Amino acid sequence: MEDQQPAAVIHTTGLTKHYGKVQALVDLTLDVRPGEIFGFLGPNGSGKSTMIRTLLGFLHPTSGSASVLGLDIVDDSVEIRRRTGYLPGGIALYDSLSGADALDYLNDLQGTPAVRREELCERLQMPASVLRRKVRDYSRGMRQKIGVIQALQHDPVLAILDEPTEGLDPLMQQAFYSLMDDLRDQGRTTFLSSHVLPEVERICDRVAIIRSGHLMALQNVDDLLARRKRRVSLRWRGAAPELSGIPGLADVKTDGDRMTATLLGDVSGFVRAIASPSLVDLTIEPARLEEAFLEYYAGDDASEEVRG
Repeated sequence: MEDQQPAAVIHTTGLTKHYGKVQALVDLTLDVRPGEIFGFLGPNGSGKSTMIRTLLGFLHPTSGSASVLGLDIVDDSVEIRRRTGYLPGGIALYDSLSGADALDYLNDLQGTPAVRREELCERLQMPASVLRRKVRDYSRGMRQKIGVIQALQHDPVLAILDEPTEGLDPLMQQAFYSLMDDLRDQGRTTFLSSHVLPEVERICDRVAIIRSGHLMALQNVDDLLARRKRRVSLRWRGAAPELSGIPGLADVKTDGDRMTATLLGDVSGFVRAIASPSLVDLTIEPARLEEAFLEYYAGDDASEEVRG
């Protein structure tokens, strides 16, 4: 008997959302698996936030269907929001409340005990002295940390996070990435919308790339990176040799003892092929998700972009 795959945490079939004549989402079909960090990638205005608001029932789809945690996004939206941790993009908080009161208020709306608040406040450096201050006195980064804490304080099985590191300094970004790694290890699922490519590359297992509401790619991050071309530069003792014929090597340019090229495929095979006592220096830039992203957006007309 074959092992059955666990049910998708998020499942969409032909999900479509139009604002009048503007097509914000067009026929999106995808699954988010239990325990993964799923990156939903696209520039501002590509439809990422529309997707999230539709999954949570704040918007109703024009056509198609979707389920979150096995619940229908139209019929069961209240229960979905109760079970899910949600960080909206550009979170708004009541300025008159203290940080602690804001967390209490949002937790009361959630209706689930805040079992992880103390841990999260410690990891994101929000001590009691800071939480006693009014939100009006908070920096943008401090407001964002409150947003992350409120989304995760009740230990949801699914977190839906819209641009979660926006406004965080580099130290807190690293703390957030560590937190995401731990949640994955604990079997929690994260749906993370972002346009920050190094962030997606750092923490996500799979990524969907969306362009003007259309799903352009859905792949493992490692597989996507494996297809990227790396930039290589070499310096030789004496004139650079002829390297044509090496598999995956293209765009070779030679200038005296220096050479640059692009490499697609196996690095180890390339290194073996160029091994020589006359090789003085070799630099291979790592593959970057940015190149995959730009490939899907090459020639994009800004007039085609839809609201986020």
